[in-house]
Amino acid sequence: MSVLVILIPPRVRLGAHAVDGAEASASSLGEGYHYVLSADGLQVSNHGLAQLSLLPRADIVVAVIADSDLSWQRLTLPKAPAGKLRAALGGLLEDHLLEDDEALHLALAPGAQAGEPVWVAAMHKAWLRGELEKLEKGGLSIERVLPLSWPGDTPQGHFFESTGTATGDARIMLCHADEGGLSLLRLDGSLARTLLSRMSEQPTLWTAEPAVAAPAERWLGSSVKVQTEAERALQAVRSLWNLRQFDLAARHRGTRALRNSVRQFLSPAWRPVRIGLATLLLAQVLGLNAWAWHQRQALVERRLAQEEMLRATFPNVRAVLDAPLQMRRETEVLRAAAGRAGDSDLEALLGAAASAWPDGQGPVQALRFEPGRLTLSTPGWSEQQLKQFRDRLRPGGWAVESAEGRVSLIRAPAAGARS
Repeated sequence: MSVLVILIPPRVRLGAHAVDGAEASASSLGEGYHYVLSADGLQVSNHGLAQLSLLPRADIVVAVIADSDLSWQRLTLPKAPAGKLRAALGGLLEDHLLEDDEALHLALAPGAQAGEPVWVAAMHKAWLRGELEKLEKGGLSIERVLPLSWPGDTPQGHFFESTGTATGDARIMLCHADEGGLSLLRLDGSLARTLLSRMSEQPTLWTAEPAVAAPAERWLGSSVKVQTEAERALQAVRSLWNLRQFDLAARHRGTRALRNSVRQFLSPAWRPVRIGLATLLLAQVLGLNAWAWHQRQALVERRLAQEEMLRATFPNVRAVLDAPLQMRRETEVLRAAAGRAGDSDLEALLGAAASAWPDGQGPVQALRFEPGRLTLSTPGWSEQQLKQFRDRLRPGGWAVESAEGRVSLIRAPAAGARS
């Protein structure tokens, strides 16, 4: 999946570039955004500077905050409900922050557990919210906000050229991070030289931007690994950090999760899975079609067998339209010609009624016969007697209807019978 990394310019902290009394960034002054585009999230495909409307599009969009816009605090994470955790953090950090708690946005390190030490990143909330709103109004959905550097167990130092001042003067800066925190130092100051000996006590990964690699090696007294700003930003993408927490957390998480799942499914790594599912679906469709064809053939063969039986049994039938129905009619004609009673004749209906007649009831007072239906007058029958009459006839395939002192006896239609 392609990744677009947008580097949010550092805030300008002097009044010369203030916007309505607030701190501004280079993007608010119309200078655009530095960006890094990667086709796979591992290698830099393209990078440059562009206005918001001209930024390239990608599957995933993240924003990176400069080291100078973050401060880091170490504390023991309090055991508080999710809805009150932000307020609890503000109370614990109140004496360690230079700005009011309401003006700051806080974010916890990945994998933070209650009751354990954790790093907390603090940044200017109004400025960050404004930058995110500007990007999202430009049609970009920012999934994560990342720091360029963060405290960690492996000591790292990076030299870069900074121009994030009101005067625009460039100077070489050192960002050093280890398990004790993160320091941002000017090389032309005495503090960096004082702390160098402490930094050198542990094996440290030293990197530098190409433009400052030579002076950084002279100052450090050893070689450094060249790392461009684009490579450093892309390296941050591979971390688990996400500064979009609490009230700045990304919205529509369900939609975002679904979109991420779709992107992952369409990625090259999932190509074998897609091929397997397509093959399985094709096999299912072919199997269903083969089974349906087999069932159709069996139905045709059964219909032909019925027609052959009808012609063999009743040679006088010339046109076969409905073999089961025509065979039943021809059988009824033969039965009537032989003088034998059928299920719908009066004799069969009377015999069935007599076999189920309720105990204690006298002879029937009146009856009415229609082909296939016998109606008997049953005044004074109780509900128990009607139930007894119905229950005795049901096993023989008879149905009983009762209404207004009469019961009607008919042959219950067989399941699946055709009329």
